[in-house]
Amino acid sequence: MAEITIRKRPREDAVITQRKFFRKTARGKVIKVIRERYLRDDVVCGIEGCRECAVPSGPALPMAGALDHKLFPNGHFVLPDTNVFLAQMDLMESPLFKSPIILLQTVLEEVRHRSLPLYNRLRALVKGDDKRTWVFYNEFRSETAVVREVDETPNDRNDRGEFIDYTWYNSHISLTRPTVRGQTAAPLPTVVLLTDDVANRQKAEKDGIRSLSVRQYVEGMQQSTQLLDVLSAEGSHGIEPTIAAGRGPLYPDVSNASFIYSSEADLSQYLPIATLVAGVRAEQLHQGHFNANQYNYLEGSVKISALDKPVLLIGRENMNRAVDGDVVVVEVFDKKDWKAPAEEVVDQEVALRNDDVSDAEEEGEGPELTVNERKVLKHEEAARPPSESNQQDGSSALSSGIGELSRLLPRIRIRTRQAPTLVGQKILVTIDKWDITSRYPEGHFVRALGKVESKEAEQESLLLEFDVPYRPFGKAILDCLPPEGDKWVVPPKNAAHSEWKDREDLRDLIICSIDPPGCQDIDDALHARKLPNGNIEAGVHIADVSHFVHPNNPMDDEAAARGTTVYLVDKRIDMLPSLLGTNLCSLRPNVERLAFSVIWELTPDAKIVNVRFTKSVIASKSAFTYEEAQIRKDDPHLQDDLTYSIRLLNTLAVQLRQARMDAGALNLASPEVKIYLDSSESSEPIDVEQKEMRETNSLVEEFMLLANITVAKKIEEAFPQTAVLRRHMPPPPTNFEKLQDILKKKRGLSLDVSSSGALAVSLDKCIDPKEPAFNTLVRIMATRCMLSAEYFCSGSVSRDTFGHYGLATPIYTHFTSPIRRYADVLAHRQLSAAIDHTPLHTTLHSKSHVERVLDVVNRRHRMAQMAGRASIQFYVGLALKGRAEKAQQEGKTQVHEDAFVIRTFRNGLGVFVSKLGIEGLVIFKRDIQFDADNYTITVPSDGKDVQISVFDKVTVNIEVEKDRNTQRGKVKMTLVNPIDSRSL
Repeated sequence: MAEITIRKRPREDAVITQRKFFRKTARGKVIKVIRERYLRDDVVCGIEGCRECAVPSGPALPMAGALDHKLFPNGHFVLPDTNVFLAQMDLMESPLFKSPIILLQTVLEEVRHRSLPLYNRLRALVKGDDKRTWVFYNEFRSETAVVREVDETPNDRNDRGEFIDYTWYNSHISLTRPTVRGQTAAPLPTVVLLTDDVANRQKAEKDGIRSLSVRQYVEGMQQSTQLLDVLSAEGSHGIEPTIAAGRGPLYPDVSNASFIYSSEADLSQYLPIATLVAGVRAEQLHQGHFNANQYNYLEGSVKISALDKPVLLIGRENMNRAVDGDVVVVEVFDKKDWKAPAEEVVDQEVALRNDDVSDAEEEGEGPELTVNERKVLKHEEAARPPSESNQQDGSSALSSGIGELSRLLPRIRIRTRQAPTLVGQKILVTIDKWDITSRYPEGHFVRALGKVESKEAEQESLLLEFDVPYRPFGKAILDCLPPEGDKWVVPPKNAAHSEWKDREDLRDLIICSIDPPGCQDIDDALHARKLPNGNIEAGVHIADVSHFVHPNNPMDDEAAARGTTVYLVDKRIDMLPSLLGTNLCSLRPNVERLAFSVIWELTPDAKIVNVRFTKSVIASKSAFTYEEAQIRKDDPHLQDDLTYSIRLLNTLAVQLRQARMDAGALNLASPEVKIYLDSSESSEPIDVEQKEMRETNSLVEEFMLLANITVAKKIEEAFPQTAVLRRHMPPPPTNFEKLQDILKKKRGLSLDVSSSGALAVSLDKCIDPKEPAFNTLVRIMATRCMLSAEYFCSGSVSRDTFGHYGLATPIYTHFTSPIRRYADVLAHRQLSAAIDHTPLHTTLHSKSHVERVLDVVNRRHRMAQMAGRASIQFYVGLALKGRAEKAQQEGKTQVHEDAFVIRTFRNGLGVFVSKLGIEGLVIFKRDIQFDADNYTITVPSDGKDVQISVFDKVTVNIEVEKDRNTQRGKVKMTLVNPIDSRSL
């Protein structure tokens, strides 16, 4: 057979552009790097009906452009520069902004370099079905590619390139519409360069280029009144909420290693970036995330690597305009200047109740703190009436205050022409800038979410607050679904059908699923049966999502971006289209489904003999709720095969759980409640109570854990550098110091945190014979001392850090919920390759790619958890409000609940109502005695003083009142026993 040699070479009409630069290697050697760019003549313009270009691969720009602008009656396209996207992304995303956008490749790459969050939003804009945005790859078209000249700055090179692209597009449009002999030439649309750079506009005018500022352009649009409100504040340089500078005198506290500030000082200018970088490298300055104090708006903390404990910032001056979540740079003062936190509840809304943000006094200059990266861009606010002094010329300064949902954020000052219509509305705003002369940041209105306290507005604001993607799935994503839609079925068993390739037929097994009530996205099912040799076969069968979701297609990209399904009380934000999640992949009963099965042979005492992994086809025999499965297991009259399987699974689960506990696994607790809704069609909450945990909950949990551990071992063995795993790092012992001190002083109990096993034993001993709920309370408090579990790439960390502290296992992953977790989809792909069923996609051989994906998934997972908790808290508030109204109808005036004291302050108590799973503050208006060392307060009384300590059981009165500033329902608690605090 003759050998064939293939030589790669560029197209004959291509041009090679070289870019040379020198870099220094890790060993100090200087090398020359040459990068080549292959230029083409067939990069399409993206305009519909263009005679010169090929048909666009995606949605094209309309041939005539936009025809609804006052200045361009013949039609036009907009070509924004980089700063427009950096500063005015809210405008670009607005559904009212419908102008066709030409997005240059140069601009797209510069946005990615300047701000990754904005880049992700821009990519979503490009993919959206409702936006007309075309990415023009100007760097690869021979007529538009620009080579940087000697001594030319990158910015000047990009500006020059934009002018060339503008000229090319206008010329190209004329070429595509030649004049027909004997006919008048039709007017041609024009391209408009959008830039807020004055010098750039002046230069454009000299070159005959039509350019406008964003404000000038918007003023000519039909929806100008609404869109002008969406513009960033002038002078915001809002380009970067990702870049700023500065420093502040920060003082770690003796007991808490935190920063302290003087609240009387003024704000300061930020330091230059170069100064910050040099200071951090020299370890004179330190970088970390700023966390606002949820109890005291004048305090915050920053965790830095140089200290074991967070650094505390106290006072407006020292926090210097930092917002919760910002990346900041701080300076730590000498230890002699360290101070302790105030241990006092200071509510911003109460402290500033009569403060008008539109008339806030100016403040002078002072010491400095750096905001190095602003993570928080959008906030939800309750609109308040504008001050009278600013209701002129139709442009009102609208004072806005963050409510209870976002008490960690400052009020934001905005200007809007829609003030009268927005009062009482929940609105979305973006922070643009925060001047050193202002007490409040300035921002701009984005859009109204709905009436304050309406469930729709509150739920949407919750999704926005926690950055949950909830846009409908686009056409490109839905096109990835099976063309048969909901008519798709597993084909008859036949080697010709790809669905049956290398799959086991497990349809005859007695398989069932056990899930919460109302579960539609059924990920997992189980079975167990006796084997002839006396051992037991047990199987976990997981929906084979990876059969439908292929790597790097639009649906996979969207699932990776969403990361997880988000569960709220009355709705679910799916990671995958519902056709898959609740239908084709859901392991419904009596329907054949594709699955990925892990099947063990175990001894009667739950020791693993062997395991096999297989793609399979199953037909679940039933779908139980936890309660239904428990009843079936406990019913002695039921002796059918399905009930026997559940009992067999439970017997094994009990032993598996005991083995985990013996190995040092933790039995922690978190407050979980169940919200009762009026009906399946209604989202009105009527009651709330603690969730009841049954034996069947543990049954499912144990087998899911076993499957995850077993799969983790397999994929790490097959792909030691890129396996998708999950770990839970041991918490620093310092995290437990306060809890240990409280237990010792208030109950005479000790907490050994030397290992997970020692901690588990200690927690078992934290018992109060008079109060059964005490142990659960301690476990909840211990849970809050833990670090969060995280996904990671096996090749990115050392092998000895793989372990899961809480589960006491050396290796772990997530495999069992691919419908709702993207990490599980990746684990499925790796396991499929590990058993030689499907080759692994090249991206999962790349450590850097896996790391990037898991960074997103980790963040989405955290946000989803917080969104779920916030949704529960909101509905608990609605249920309490309904309960109070019902009590009034029955002639009762109060709603009382038992609570435990979990924290003491100089002016109040933090309490936990276990029945409702909520925390609250009891604030005393009068002076009380505060003993910080013994976690005790003493309240003066007419008879004798009443002493209250952490862990004490108290009775509280719970009300839901409307906050005067935020106009939202707010849970208010007052003591009823051992003392009535309503008069205190």
